[in-house]
Amino acid sequence: MKRVVILGSTGSIGRQALEVAAAFPDHLRVVGLAAAASDLFAEQLTRWRPDVAALVDPEASRRAALASGRAVLAGPEGVTAVAVWPEADLVLNAIVGFAGLAPTLAAIEAGKDVALANKEPIVAAGGLILAAAGRRGVRVFPVDSEPSAIFQLLGDRPAADVRRVILTASGGPFYGRPADELAGVTAAEALHHPTWRMGPKITVDSATLMNKGFEVIEASWFFDLPVDRIEVLIHRHSLVHALVELTDGVILAHLGPPDMRYPIQYALTYPTRRPAPWPGLDLADAPPLEFRRPDSSGFGCLRLAYQAGRIGKSLPAVLSAADEVFVADFLGGRIGFGDIPRLLGDVAAGHEPFRIATMEDAVRADALGRQAAREATRTLAR
Repeated sequence: MKRVVILGSTGSIGRQALEVAAAFPDHLRVVGLAAAASDLFAEQLTRWRPDVAALVDPEASRRAALASGRAVLAGPEGVTAVAVWPEADLVLNAIVGFAGLAPTLAAIEAGKDVALANKEPIVAAGGLILAAAGRRGVRVFPVDSEPSAIFQLLGDRPAADVRRVILTASGGPFYGRPADELAGVTAAEALHHPTWRMGPKITVDSATLMNKGFEVIEASWFFDLPVDRIEVLIHRHSLVHALVELTDGVILAHLGPPDMRYPIQYALTYPTRRPAPWPGLDLADAPPLEFRRPDSSGFGCLRLAYQAGRIGKSLPAVLSAADEVFVADFLGGRIGFGDIPRLLGDVAAGHEPFRIATMEDAVRADALGRQAAREATRTLAR
């Protein structure tokens, strides 16, 4: 029986992780739940009865405690207490954004294996995370479908065998539309993803291709590859999640339905594979497997992410932080869709990168990115 903590349990990934746990009651036990603030949390507590639970928002934690009759810790400290729960074997972190970094590091220092379903912590402070994991002798591995596919394809294969890896992208809802038509698209259009069901932030990032850019940086850290050996191809049907080209020219592909429960199941049951209860992929009925190169002129965020990955240091953290602000501004109607890559470019150009050697360095980079983004939005509004 593997004892699991789920951080971000009320979000899209968290809810699907609980679906997976429900499908394997003899193998998975949920011992801890944490989230930001949601009325759904009380229902989860009643259903799962975890040993420990927390909500970031104190008032929401009081409501959840009253509704469920269970103790609920409050604040970031409460979430950290869930992340380091002594009885847990694995922490699945699905907290959105930079807020997921502190509990990730806390879980690692507590000797827990960590399955990362959010990419911002590894983008902002991949060196810190992997160094801590190496020091504590724990595993940190990706949950997101494409990096998970690479993880599964590579296995214990030596890096010398790998020529490049290829991440696939659906292209989001605006693939094929010329750049001059993207400026006026609405939040509702951006949130209408063609294949995946995800939260609003990652869905907008998918529409701008920033999500794929962050995956490039994430894969660079996880698999110790320079970003220029990580390619992105558009694959509209999201059936091929990643490919690995070996030095002899052979390409290995990972295929599966566009359903996050598959990589979540792999993360929760790793290294054991168990029969999945979800609908499988029928290749005879599948559409043709077509691939195209992304249009960097219409989707500048991908280009910015590659630049940040090459430069490294604090720039990826700043870019990630600014993107969080700009996505929220777009969803709130304060900026347009086309403003996101342009303003991100301005923030990146104005930043002087510095080394991320400590948690304090990462916090500083995140704060600088947010400050620059807020100033850019205010300037645009004048």
